[in-house]
Amino acid sequence: MSTLLYRLGRGAMRRRRLVAAIWLVVLVGLGLAALNLRGPTASDFSMPGTESQQARDLLDEQFSAASGATGTIALKAPQPGLLGTPEGQAVATEVTQEAATLPGVIGAVDPLTAQAISPDGQYGLIQVQFAEGADKVTNEEREAYEQVGAAAKAEGWQVAPGGEVLNAEPQAGSSEAIGVAVAAIVLVVTFGSLVAAGMTMLNALIGVGVGMAGLYALSGTVELTSTAPILALMLGLAVGIDYSLFITSRYRQNLLEGLPPDEAVGRAVGTAGSAVLFAGATVVIALSGLAVVNIPFLTVMGLAAAGTIVIAVLVALTLQPALLGFAGRRVLRRKQRHQYRANPIEPGTDAPEPTAPAEDRSTFGFRWARLAIRFRVPVILVALLGLGALALPTSDMRLALPDQGTAPVGSPARVSNDLISEGFGPGFTGRLAIVVAGDSPEATAAAVPQVAALVQGTDNVLAVTPPQLSPDGRTALLGVIPETGPTDPATERVVDDIRGSVGGIQGADVLLTGVTAIGIDVSEKLTDALPIYLLLVVGLSIVLLMLVFRSLLVPVKAALGFLLTVAATFGLTVAVFQQGHLADLVGLDTPGPLISFLPILLIGILFGLAMDYEVFLVSRMREDFVHGDTARQATINGMGHGARVVTAAALIMISVFGGFIFMEDPVIKSMGFALAVGVAIDAFVVRMTIVPAVMSLLGDAGWWLPRWLNRVLPNVDVEGEGLRNHLAEQEPART
Repeated sequence: MSTLLYRLGRGAMRRRRLVAAIWLVVLVGLGLAALNLRGPTASDFSMPGTESQQARDLLDEQFSAASGATGTIALKAPQPGLLGTPEGQAVATEVTQEAATLPGVIGAVDPLTAQAISPDGQYGLIQVQFAEGADKVTNEEREAYEQVGAAAKAEGWQVAPGGEVLNAEPQAGSSEAIGVAVAAIVLVVTFGSLVAAGMTMLNALIGVGVGMAGLYALSGTVELTSTAPILALMLGLAVGIDYSLFITSRYRQNLLEGLPPDEAVGRAVGTAGSAVLFAGATVVIALSGLAVVNIPFLTVMGLAAAGTIVIAVLVALTLQPALLGFAGRRVLRRKQRHQYRANPIEPGTDAPEPTAPAEDRSTFGFRWARLAIRFRVPVILVALLGLGALALPTSDMRLALPDQGTAPVGSPARVSNDLISEGFGPGFTGRLAIVVAGDSPEATAAAVPQVAALVQGTDNVLAVTPPQLSPDGRTALLGVIPETGPTDPATERVVDDIRGSVGGIQGADVLLTGVTAIGIDVSEKLTDALPIYLLLVVGLSIVLLMLVFRSLLVPVKAALGFLLTVAATFGLTVAVFQQGHLADLVGLDTPGPLISFLPILLIGILFGLAMDYEVFLVSRMREDFVHGDTARQATINGMGHGARVVTAAALIMISVFGGFIFMEDPVIKSMGFALAVGVAIDAFVVRMTIVPAVMSLLGDAGWWLPRWLNRVLPNVDVEGEGLRNHLAEQEPART
């Protein structure tokens, strides 16, 4: 593999104009395709096979007129009792009529008709029905809906439009640009060269552009959730910069050892590129493995993110060598250029034996490795106790789909939600719906009173609305209003109690649905899938690292370190986003349960990123151990050579992910926070602290592998041993 990548890197550099032109054509072509083929993203999370989704599908079929998005306009009169007077009812009617004439709306029901007036006569609810689903409501229609009731507001009324129609797609904006800017600064400091930093950043941005354009071009035929493009952008930026950083760093090192540019690029792609290819493959496998849990929207999210990783790897292995060819030796610091060979061999000629300068072993990486090894037992104990303490809140973790009660304070959705809760109670913000479907109108009519009585007698149920019948009379829809809000644990118990009580109804199928019920079903299925996926990822990490490092204990150690990272990351995320500790620092208005898919998604992503750092650090340790160094010295060498690059790579990822914390959407905010924290813990605590301490403790035993297993396992040669042998064989022919 390393020899093949060596040839790819040299070829890409020598044909750099052609390579750059090809990628430019791909970028422009996919960009045009994205502009013309882009489709809407989905803001809901369907879950085929669950009771709530079956009921929803039945409603779409039997109540086609009400299959579009719904909105609820909350009214608050200037004083109690006003909605019970002719003057107040006139204002409510005026707002209702205005809403009914909005673009995209097919009807609206005033509070008096719907009997949606609070007991004190100060609050009312207007039900609005849109023709299309929430994902197809245009921005113009949404903006017009948000502006309804201007005349009533002028008279002192509060008018707050809300409902699922306000579930707009989160937009990437200036917040993530902050992360990119910080990443650029890290690159400049790391390389000491604007050219090297610029080339690395340009390469990553082109890869992100290609990946995102391709994703949007496919969105017309594949339904994407609204968070899928943001996740793809996060990962594409982070790994794109990191992968380019690793190759550029190795290229600079090769130049300083006296190699001509084309040979330096070839060897950089053959060695660091091998690690990039393997690291990218682990991320892609982990994200694609989300399909195993058989949840469609999660599968699409994983594949979308995996696609951007594939592009990032391809760009790093092909376009980066081409860009380095344009830059030449200008990627070095000015002082380093003067130290370059006085008469360097130009590209296209035979490479001389490199003359490496004396190695500086006083750098931070070497000093930190010696310190971690010297105090290895205390270091391991302190790190384990610290991560264990951070993981404690994980036991309190609750999962749910987001509701408008966690929307940013002051947003239209949040204002409407708070006004409804204030006037009617939190249960009105997350109504449940019961679908009663019989084989005949008579069977349905007989079952409805039984269902209504059983539901009304359920603890924590506030009210059951009168049934609505489908045109053929065989399907009835009943509304259920719980006493508690959508994400309250008591509401989850209500859903379970209702399903248990109506399960014995004869002559009709009784199905419970609604946004709240769907969220509960999604959370339960994801929770059930989490241990299976975690076991799959841990097992996969052991197998993959066994292939790379030809060892039994190193992969086990890496997997255990990954579990520590995941546990501590979950704990910190729960502490901030669910329990509300230090929530102000991340701009979180209202703590609440974590988004249902965050844990399983976080496991997949952190697994791939953790393996990145493991490979880049430990592969050099193995390389030196195989070439005769003691296990202790090999550990020091691996840390000394890799610490600077891994530190820069981790800071870049933290910066990119951290930039998304500043977005208003709490889901994206929590994803950015969890990924940034996870990378920080894994890179600085697990890989750069625990790993050298444990490796020195294991000694030679850390690299032991049974002979029979060594014969069975294929040699992926990440550290480039095959490439060195290949170059050594060619050396006599050159001389």
